[in-house]
Parts: sequence; C-alpha cells; structure tokens
Amino acid sequence: QVRLMESGGGLVQAGGSLRLSCAASGTIGILNSMGWYRQAPGKQRELVAEIRSSGTTRYADTVKGRFTISRDNAETTVYLQMNSLKPEDTAVYYCRMVRMVGIVQRDYWGQGTQVTVSS
Repeated sequence: QVRLMESGGGLVQAGGSLRLSCAASGTIGILNSMGWYRQAPGKQRELVAEIRSSGTTRYADTVKGRFTISRDNAETTVYLQMNSLKPEDTAVYYCRMVRMVGIVQRDYWGQGTQVTVSS
C-alpha cells in the first residue's frame, strides 16, 4: 500500500522559512506527478506547487518566487522550501502523488501537516 508521510510543518514568524518533506513508501506503477496542496480554515483545498515526472514545475501565483518544489532522484520524496512566509500561508499542507498503474491513474494523499505563520 502506498503511504505518504509529511513532515516539517510548524509555527514560524512572518518572513521566516520552513521546509516540508513528503516521503512515499510502497509505491507502485509509474510516477506522474508529486505536489503540495493546502487548505486554510473555511477555504477549499488549493494547489500550491507541483512537479511532474518530466521535472516541469508549476506554482500558485500567490507563492511564486517564495516557494520552491523539488524531489529526490528516486522520485520517492518531494520537498517544499517555503521562504518569506506570510500569515496568509497558514494552512494544513497536504502532499499528493499521482501514479499510473497500467492505464489507471491512482491518487495518493498524505495526512497533512500544519503550517502556522504569525504576524
């Protein structure tokens, strides 16, 4: 069974930095993409950053220039370096992995890690 384990969340002051990690185990199939999403209280879950198997990345406009997504060569761990954090970045951050198992797309999510940015 595929499992995603996030770490690195916490409390930080505005302007500070955090680095999130997401390690996958039990992976099957072929990697399609890995990404980070976040959900603030009362809001919908939204894409923060994504890195595809080709290495192509995309970011939400609100984090461009501040956040950087990367992954390890084994394609089992994805990172999110978050700099210049703002109070509006406060949310639960979720890791997502999409894999192709044959012709079927499989979606996997982590349990989430809390990021709180104080003003």
